[in-house]
Amino acid sequence: MVNINKLKAAVVEKGMTYGDVAESIGMSRKTWYDRINARKFDSDEMYKLIKVLDIQNPADIFFADDVT
Repeated sequence: MVNINKLKAAVVEKGMTYGDVAESIGMSRKTWYDRINARKFDSDEMYKLIKVLDIQNPADIFFADDVT
């Protein structure tokens, strides 16, 4: 399950908006919000997010065991 709080923090740290991120990875804003709400991204989307947001430890975000 995706740790959405850490993903949101990565977006803010990079100084981007959700719209910026969605556009950068070739996704519509609606799809972005759908993925955020479902807490699920496919492997290609994860890879793109890691690159765009320069995520150093993706396991903490994308493979979180217990997310509140």
